[in-house]
Amino acid sequence: MSSPGPQSTPASTEPKHPSRHLLEKSKREAYLDLCVPLHKAAIKGDWDTAKRILTNNPTLLSASITKGWQTALHIAAGARHIHFVEELVKMMDEEDLALQDKKENTALSLAAEAGSIEIAKIMIQKNKFLPTIQTGKGPTPLFKAALLGQSEMACYLYPKTYPTLSETNRNALFFSCIDTGLYDLAMKMLEDDTTLATASNSKAETALHVLARRPLEFGGRSTLGMCSRLMKSFSGIEDSYKSSKQTKALELVKCLWNQILKHDDDYVMCLITEPSEVLFDATRLGNYEFLSVLINAYPDLLWETDDENRTIFHVAVLYRHASIFNLVHETGSIKDIIVTFTDDENNNILHLAAKLAPQNQLNLVSGAALQMQRELVWFEEVKKIVQPLYIDMKNKDGKTPQELFTSEHEGLLCKGESWMKSTANSCMLVATIITTVVFSAAFTIPGGIADNTGAPKFLKDTAFIIFVISDGVALFSSSTSMLMFLYILTSRYAENDFLKSLPLKLMVGLASLFISMTSMMIAFSTAFYLSCHDGLGFVSDFIFIFAFVPVVLFVFLQYPLLCDMFLSTYYSGLIFQPRKHMIQ
Repeated sequence: MSSPGPQSTPASTEPKHPSRHLLEKSKREAYLDLCVPLHKAAIKGDWDTAKRILTNNPTLLSASITKGWQTALHIAAGARHIHFVEELVKMMDEEDLALQDKKENTALSLAAEAGSIEIAKIMIQKNKFLPTIQTGKGPTPLFKAALLGQSEMACYLYPKTYPTLSETNRNALFFSCIDTGLYDLAMKMLEDDTTLATASNSKAETALHVLARRPLEFGGRSTLGMCSRLMKSFSGIEDSYKSSKQTKALELVKCLWNQILKHDDDYVMCLITEPSEVLFDATRLGNYEFLSVLINAYPDLLWETDDENRTIFHVAVLYRHASIFNLVHETGSIKDIIVTFTDDENNNILHLAAKLAPQNQLNLVSGAALQMQRELVWFEEVKKIVQPLYIDMKNKDGKTPQELFTSEHEGLLCKGESWMKSTANSCMLVATIITTVVFSAAFTIPGGIADNTGAPKFLKDTAFIIFVISDGVALFSSSTSMLMFLYILTSRYAENDFLKSLPLKLMVGLASLFISMTSMMIAFSTAFYLSCHDGLGFVSDFIFIFAFVPVVLFVFLQYPLLCDMFLSTYYSGLIFQPRKHMIQ
């Protein structure tokens, strides 16, 4: 394609600095009387004051008014005062707009950093060569905008700067755009120069190498807890900016990959395996969407292995990326062959599932017990796809997958047991106290007993019926809770107990504890009402309201754990059900 914009002659590379005569020691008084007020006016955008000073002292238009050699235009451009800059530029000569400060920044460079397109347009209209002036031997305003992620500014300056860029500078700008997420500009550059698809940065990496290590740019999995992720998915709230950015990133990957695939197979494989293996960089980080683009266009990648003889499925299992592992179900009969591959240590894919997951993956689930549960879910899921022969296969260390799982997870098992016992101990103490209180309350009749009949005075009162029911519910639910926590404390803590048994007992215990606490507070409130409502009605209302503060606090503090436990126990298997097909 043709280069954007008209060809123009770049400005001289020799820096042109403003006059510094007012910074001399002999001119200290003039500096304080003129430069300081002008500096303040430029910062505030006070054009009236600045105009009065400049009209009386026109040499200040091209003079340094700060110790950093900045002119009034530098200050106003960096402060984004459009009207001030517009009026100031009218008074200045064309060449004065190219003046550079001590760091060799032009006023346009500062405007580019600030992202003020209107100011840039005003200055470029006066001097069309400004975009090509470099900061010494450093970046042009376009580079400054790209480095700071100023997307609109970078897109505006690009066609005005591109014709003067050398191949080295084009490559540097292209990678800067990728580094700062300016994918729309990177796409435009790739359309103008397709050789950028195979260009490399200072680390000898192509753009694909860089993008492979950015799963979040493609909507990769966040580190939110399971409960939080579910609530977010149901909320229907989507960050449109983030979604748009992910779409642009994917489009860029597609364009890069299509350009690379125009070369022969040997060149393609060499390009994506040096200096690191793009396919496995993306797999280790769970960059599912990135891999989807590559594999859709070039399915042969499914057979590729890393330097340890592992396919992307083996690596996905090792790093616990279910979305990538699920691809194995789309490969048909290929699956039966790929899962038989063993690595350099003679580990099959089930051995890799038996290894302890990376800490960042464990942290996606709260608590050591649920982390152990998730590890068991993974192990059982991978076991489903391997042939019976490989379930008892030994690696170089002479361990079967089950033996490796036990040794790898010994520490996590101990932590899970400790976490379960400490949680059960704390909750059992509360359940015991509630049981004691509500049991004794059953024999302490609120309002007393009638002398002539021996029956409770408020036997037919609705509040009394509520008291009896709530006291009974509190007793039964707290007793249930105690039994559940007692089971947890006396459990044998075998590995498989963490899969369903222990989490289920803890959930029932916590739910029963919540019911007992709520019922106890209802019983207390109704008892207080029956005893005091005649003379202290407003007090009983007040007590009734505040009686539920502990209940609310319990929900606030324990609900996330209960929610995570429920989802982890009953919905963990859903992560192995692909929501969409990678190969289309």
